[in-house]
Amino acid sequence: MLVVGIGQCSWDCLAVADRYPPANSKCEVRHWQEQGGGPVATALVALSRFGVPGRFLGVVGDDTEGEKIRSCLQREGIETVGLVTRKHASSQKAFIAIENTAGSRTIFWQRPTGSPLLPEELPRDFLDGCSFLHLDGLMKDVSLSAASQARDKGIPVMLDAGSSRPGMEALANSCDYLVAAERFALEMGWDGTMEGFQSFAARFSSAVVTVTLGERGSITRHGRETFALPAFPAVTVDTTGAGDVFHGGYLFGLLQGLSLEDTIRFASAAAALKCGRIGGRAGIPDVASVLRFLDDKGVSLRAWPGVMQTPRDPSKARET
Repeated sequence: MLVVGIGQCSWDCLAVADRYPPANSKCEVRHWQEQGGGPVATALVALSRFGVPGRFLGVVGDDTEGEKIRSCLQREGIETVGLVTRKHASSQKAFIAIENTAGSRTIFWQRPTGSPLLPEELPRDFLDGCSFLHLDGLMKDVSLSAASQARDKGIPVMLDAGSSRPGMEALANSCDYLVAAERFALEMGWDGTMEGFQSFAARFSSAVVTVTLGERGSITRHGRETFALPAFPAVTVDTTGAGDVFHGGYLFGLLQGLSLEDTIRFASAAAALKCGRIGGRAGIPDVASVLRFLDDKGVSLRAWPGVMQTPRDPSKARET
């Protein structure tokens, strides 16, 4: 059982202030933390804490942040042989300002200066032992190549679509699960209504399309069925990384063989718990914590297997 991820990795600096400061002012912060970040990288960390090993492929620079990114992933038990270091390059970095009262945040970030990972840089064995491939589409060419290779091997592919980038529609049509942010859906033409979601999702060949709506929950198309699920109320300190943890929980639910609805409930609970702490990684719960949280909310996962399962065949979703 192994999830392979290809995409962004970042070093995040996070500061919590009572309120976002006006221009030309100084602001003392309540808390300052540094953590690893990035959508795919954080999803793999969540999976590792749920007991599923991961293998990450991406790019860092030969700077201090790159060393921190690599060592942070390794401490979480994630394989980093495919994490390429570009010489004389800077790693992706972010500064995240968090308002203490609302948990809202503003992100300032810088792209890595090294060239993207290339398809020819994928190790021949990068999919060995892989049960699922997880992508964020940042590096278009290598993502398309990896998705094609995975599907040739019968390995399901999930795309975390945060926003509409060049090549994202083609990549979405190369994946079995499209789990996207509301921003992506709106940029791709969704009108925001339940009625319009079916036609929006039908644009993609993905067996399952889920769009996350923050505190409003999520909406999903599976075959000819469309359903919405609410988010879980939780104490929110910081929403950074909540979507990434949602993706990790979603993958875990699929690997456990849960129903699609229970998979989304598990992912939503994991994301809600993450929001109780600063940063994308510090608040990631373990499985027992997620199940206790669900139990406290009066939610039981039907036929919780308690042991690792092979992922559900996405072709069966197309037949529904």
